[in-house]
Amino acid sequence: QVQLVESGGGSVQAGGSLRLSCAASGYSYSRECMAWFRQAPGKEREGVAGIYSGRSRTWYVDSVKGRFTISEDSAKNTLYLQMNSLKPEDTAMYYCAAGRRQWAGAVLSCSTNGATYNYWGQGTQVTVSS
Repeated sequence: QVQLVESGGGSVQAGGSLRLSCAASGYSYSRECMAWFRQAPGKEREGVAGIYSGRSRTWYVDSVKGRFTISEDSAKNTLYLQMNSLKPEDTAMYYCAAGRRQWAGAVLSCSTNGATYNYWGQGTQVTVSS
């Protein structure tokens, strides 16, 4: 079983920064892929960024590239999302998720699809005002 606990959300003005944290516990094999997803009211869940744990292979949705950075501290079993230059459109509930790699053709990799992640945190709210 894997448990994920997010923290670090809050309210900031546009242009500000926040760092989200996700403390993970449980079987590491089940969380070889770690990611952040977000969901705004009335919108579908969106993959924001992900990492192949221990390999530093990352992915980002286009809208956050150059502004957000995903990282991990393996010693602390903690995933981070550093968010800079925040925009009002970044306002959402942010969720940490964990899962395993998926086959995409002949390549085994971490997916950007939330349906492939088995474990989820409770979420942390990020609100960006203009």
